[in-house]
Amino acid sequence: MKILVTGGCGFIGSNLVRHLLESPEHEILNVDKLTYAGNPHSLEDIEADPRYQFSQTDICDASAMTEAMAQFAPDWIMHLAAESHVDRSIDGPGEFVQTNVVGTFTLLQAARMHFETLTGEARARFRFLHVSTDEVYGSLGAEGLFSENTPYDPHSPYSASKAASDHLARAWADTYGFPVLVTNCSNNYGPFQFPEKLIPVVILKALRGDPIPVYGKGENIRDWLYVGDHAEALHTVIAKGRIGETYNIGGNNERQNIDLVRLLCSLLDELRPREDGKKYDEQITFVTDRPGHDLRYAIDASKIKAELNWSPKQDHTSGFRKTVQWYLDNEEWTNNILSGDYQLERLGNS
Repeated sequence: MKILVTGGCGFIGSNLVRHLLESPEHEILNVDKLTYAGNPHSLEDIEADPRYQFSQTDICDASAMTEAMAQFAPDWIMHLAAESHVDRSIDGPGEFVQTNVVGTFTLLQAARMHFETLTGEARARFRFLHVSTDEVYGSLGAEGLFSENTPYDPHSPYSASKAASDHLARAWADTYGFPVLVTNCSNNYGPFQFPEKLIPVVILKALRGDPIPVYGKGENIRDWLYVGDHAEALHTVIAKGRIGETYNIGGNNERQNIDLVRLLCSLLDELRPREDGKKYDEQITFVTDRPGHDLRYAIDASKIKAELNWSPKQDHTSGFRKTVQWYLDNEEWTNNILSGDYQLERLGNS
């Protein structure tokens, strides 16, 4: 199967590319603009694989995307390229609209043109998977879960731009008969995550001896999904999912932010104790909450389990332990990123 992955040098994308190449029948074309969060070093271990190709291309470039479709002739397209950090979207919403909305439109058009050239078995096996987020659904109260039928209610420039791209993907399915599937996932964590998100920030701030920032009182709740489980779910959806359907992907792992931060600190206490004998949670500092911070996200993943027999493999602690250990074992990877403009400073104060 020839698979075009957009955003394959990003956090989820790089883990997905590596997962797909575990199947010997797959060939991958990774299309990535290499913005600040796109890191080709995340795929150094598979660069020599003859089944892997990389193209530094902006999905907003219509002619480049049309050429990529013609030359590679993908059977599947897995669209992950996106601006994804809520705090960064508050500071610069225009880039989020450009990449997430205009880029998705441009990619859909190029992919549809390619699809219209296909006949027979090639046309029957073609799929376009649009990968999105649970943040499009807005905020939950203390109870309830997001289902595939939950109305959209985005509260940040990031989630609004992703909601728009979701609607575009579904409109192309309804209007043009284009074989689209959509997934909405909960918060991902794991190896190769750009260190602006909560978990790598906590780990790296702790190791530096810096204050560990927690928004508000740390009461916000997220459902945490290990990125390796997510990659497997995406593969399952595009291979077995019903065209035109949406599948919510969750980790069955709800935690208050403060509880997660304390868990990470306790894992660091065990795996790399502080030289002064103190506990890492002594570095926790509560800071002013960010604007529009949704209280709770939680995914009902019963549909993907019932229809496609997928459920997460990592439990409530195993994935976090794997993640902390990965950052401890790969300090060169994070040091390379932190040698540039981004230095773990807070974003989204606008």
